[in-house]
Amino acid sequence: MVVDFLANPSLSNYNVKSLMSVGGGGAPLPEVIGEKLFQLLGTRYTEGYGLSETISQTHMNPPERPKLQCIGIPIFDVDARVIDPDTLQELGPNEQGEIVINGPQVLKEYWRRPEETKKAFIELEGKKFLRTGDIARYDEEGYFFMVDRVKRMINASGFKVWPAEVESVLYRHPAIQQACVIGIPDPHRGETVKAYVILKQDERGEYCEQDIIEWAKEHMAAYKYPRLVQFVDSFPMSASGKLQWRKLQEDELKKIKR
Repeated sequence: MVVDFLANPSLSNYNVKSLMSVGGGGAPLPEVIGEKLFQLLGTRYTEGYGLSETISQTHMNPPERPKLQCIGIPIFDVDARVIDPDTLQELGPNEQGEIVINGPQVLKEYWRRPEETKKAFIELEGKKFLRTGDIARYDEEGYFFMVDRVKRMINASGFKVWPAEVESVLYRHPAIQQACVIGIPDPHRGETVKAYVILKQDERGEYCEQDIIEWAKEHMAAYKYPRLVQFVDSFPMSASGKLQWRKLQEDELKKIKR
């Protein structure tokens, strides 16, 4: 919604000074979008985090001191840690791993799915923690920063590529309104990076897909930049407004199987 709000060509015709705060969750807000919002409103985007399994949020940015591209700090009565998803060992500040959560709002079990319930929880220091499937890190002040979903990770020639990180860089391109990155099978790299891109209305026709690839080469590591770019007019969205990256990936896999 923030991307669409800023992309409105008539935005300058409206008086938006009454907007005192803007916040949300469900998907990480790219840093460049947050900066544009700040330049327009003079207020920082306040992001939060939660899951269906937690009913409500588990993390929130303090309104008086939020950080960009950050899900915030654990709210009252929530114990959040970061673990290595393979060894299950707890990690320290600025180490990337899976978020696990203990709190009064965490579900007790999946209805009539004991095996799934067993896989969803681990025990640390005598407490039961929910495995979120989300990769994140936290800084020295206890703020958590989302990296991506475990299942979204792209394994390109043995290197881990997180789509959200690539998307965040793509948003810096002056012609890009929105981007979604997925991994697709590749005979040489195992998986490779593909970006679906929506160009700003007044930039359409000014750039080709290869222009975006060449720009990306200059702004990110060699193993991260998209080898494939496809321009689209819109993305598949869920009823709650989340971009359905799985649908894009499934469509790509169907093309390959034909």
